[in-house]
Amino acid sequence: MRKYITSIAAVTCAFAFTTAPSFAEKISLDRLNTYLNDLPVVKASFSQINSDRSKSKGQLYLSRPGRMRFEYAAPNKALVIASSGSVAVYDDKSRDGPAVYPLKKTPLSLILGKNIDLKTNGMVAQHVESGEHTIVIARDPKNKKQGHIQLVFTDNPVALRQWVITDQSKQKTTVILGKLKEQKKLPLRLFEITRPDRDE
Repeated sequence: MRKYITSIAAVTCAFAFTTAPSFAEKISLDRLNTYLNDLPVVKASFSQINSDRSKSKGQLYLSRPGRMRFEYAAPNKALVIASSGSVAVYDDKSRDGPAVYPLKKTPLSLILGKNIDLKTNGMVAQHVESGEHTIVIARDPKNKKQGHIQLVFTDNPVALRQWVITDQSKQKTTVILGKLKEQKKLPLRLFEITRPDRDE
């Protein structure tokens, strides 16, 4: 269960760099704020590396603010939905329904919030350039014990490539994103916690 909770809880870098090393200027926090706040409705494939080094794949749906859905590919039947201020984790091995957690108590709330401001005092613990990537480690300054999220961006144009969530138990889960594909809209049922219909 932990590996699904930390994947959305819900961000060390296990990112597999496939291009030759190069260097670029660090993307400013102002530009990153603009990018995250203007991020459209998107879907993308993802690969996940869990704290035990097991791997999963699936489809991600994102509709800011506040909504995200992780559908895991077979044979994994897990499902994670962030919506209405909550995060629901559906485990196919459980018959008790989803485990539900407050979104605000997870590092993922830092990118699903209505107005993202990485320049908030105490939010950014690190902001560095690493080769062709800009890396930001952010945490809720009011809930530092809840863990943090590491965001990895590329430039020209600015794009979110991965995040790594570190939970309060120091367990890490890496989500590597495929190309973010903009959508006109996504069905609200994808983010319905009480009726997690997996059909599209």
